[in-house]
Amino acid sequence: MNEYIQISTTVATEEEAGAIARLLVEKRLAACVQVIGPLTSHYRWQGKIEMAGEYLCLAKSRAALYPEIEAAIKAIHAYELPELIATPIIAGSKEYLAWLAAEVKEDF
Repeated sequence: MNEYIQISTTVATEEEAGAIARLLVEKRLAACVQVIGPLTSHYRWQGKIEMAGEYLCLAKSRAALYPEIEAAIKAIHAYELPELIATPIIAGSKEYLAWLAAEVKEDF
């Protein structure tokens, strides 16, 4: 079941979140990208505690496509160091996972 993953990244604007979602779905790198926000992130950056409004993108895909997904996101992401985390999907309905597999490109 570790064939599928959920990739998360955060961005500063809803427009950037939409651009990432469209790019991944259009290139068939993700079957679905959910955009959540606005939310508030608290983090340490360059020695200072920061707080920022952000949007969270959650993309569902195949694990084998992760390198291509990472490259696609980095190519358009505005942050110097974007969050890119892939979490394995350890279980899911057979029907949903079949749909996910049909909507992303084959992993060659």
